Amino acid sequence: MKITIAFILCFVFSLFHGLAAQHFKAAAAVRVITPNPLLPVSGGIGTPKKSTEKNGELYARALVLEKGDVRIAIVNVDNLGWPAALGNKSRALIKGIKPENILIGATHTHSGPDAYGFPNEKGESFADLKYLDQCVQQIADAVNEAVKNLQDASLKIAVGEAKGKIAYNYYADQLYDPRCGVIQAIATSGAKKGTPIATLVNYAIHPEVIGSGRGILSPDLCGPLYDRIEAQGGGVAVFMNGAQGGMVTADVRLENGKEANDWNECKRIGELLADEALRIVKNAPVLENPQLYCTARKIEFPVDSEIMRYILQKSPIKNEMAGENRIATQLNLLNIGTAQILSIPGEALPNIGFYVKRHMNTKQPFLFGLTNDAFGYMLTKVDFNSFKRYEYVSRTSLGEMTGEIYIEQALKLIKESPWPEGSGSEGSRRDGPKPEEVK
Repeated sequence: MKITIAFILCFVFSLFHGLAAQHFKAAAAVRVITPNPLLPVSGGIGTPKKSTEKNGELYARALVLEKGDVRIAIVNVDNLGWPAALGNKSRALIKGIKPENILIGATHTHSGPDAYGFPNEKGESFADLKYLDQCVQQIADAVNEAVKNLQDASLKIAVGEAKGKIAYNYYADQLYDPRCGVIQAIATSGAKKGTPIATLVNYAIHPEVIGSGRGILSPDLCGPLYDRIEAQGGGVAVFMNGAQGGMVTADVRLENGKEANDWNECKRIGELLADEALRIVKNAPVLENPQLYCTARKIEFPVDSEIMRYILQKSPIKNEMAGENRIATQLNLLNIGTAQILSIPGEALPNIGFYVKRHMNTKQPFLFGLTNDAFGYMLTKVDFNSFKRYEYVSRTSLGEMTGEIYIEQALKLIKESPWPEGSGSEGSRRDGPKPEEVK
């Protein structure tokens, strides 16, 4: 009898411990990565421009989520792009998270230091490698801090149209995605129970209000967005860009035909987007102990562009090559509660974003652009070099098949992955396995 009671108590304890270990957890951390002294800023290919002042601070912001034995990190870096060669250095310094579960995306501000190591016509690069190594360490430190501070949490997730004068497509006004996706982690225990730990905003836009030619180092509109969300009690703010290629930019147009290109306009747009994100998520249902899933796949792209070949060959920041004139990168798919997320290793045009979202197994699709890599513009083959408007984006893409390969691999990953929470009963696509079908 004593043995039986002891066995039952042991079983109950083990069951309770197992259930406790399955609690959903979240934490966030921030590091300032503003160079001191200031460095030249880069808005793309070419020699960086000298900066003499700053508007706001540059940041690395990390959100870590955990459920059972699944732990992921989502990091945004205030920079034009963040190559995998730099991201992998941080991944090697991060403890307790599989490298393939660490997603590092660039906000795409055009007012940050060169992280690509763009070579000039002589093959010279002016990237400050010491500064970039400091950023690598700061990213790792932010993620490691968040891992240490993981706490029980719930989620609120919503996707809705962000209203107001925020973005437009410079090539064709209305061809952009107005949807804003929001994931908010909320503490469920401790002194701050019921308050947000972090608010992640996913929206497609070029943060280029100020640009690279004015001698100002800045996070652009992302800085005021962070400040507004945090001032409104949304916890640590994280911004992940979307499919903003060709050219989904900040709507700085004025009635007199001119543009507003200053810090006040950064504040207007950033604060408006922050307010819209908080409005969209405000009445979303609370997901208690949501599901968490992450998978990664290595994919390859041919490098047909002479410009891109030259950059990859001459830059001191060496990305992984998959052979002659082929480059390798990582594609991620996440299910976070009711949301499904796909990473994009560059600047996908809006039509690619719409198409992929339409095929995702959720009513809450998210796309993390410029994440894990930032290989320039991603066009479908029918758009590549088809219009005069697309001459620049075609020239600064890897090649004609980049968008096609991305779509093919993204849809394959969607089909092979489990459905997000709740999607099976809401009429979602039925060509992917349900969670219980995945061992």
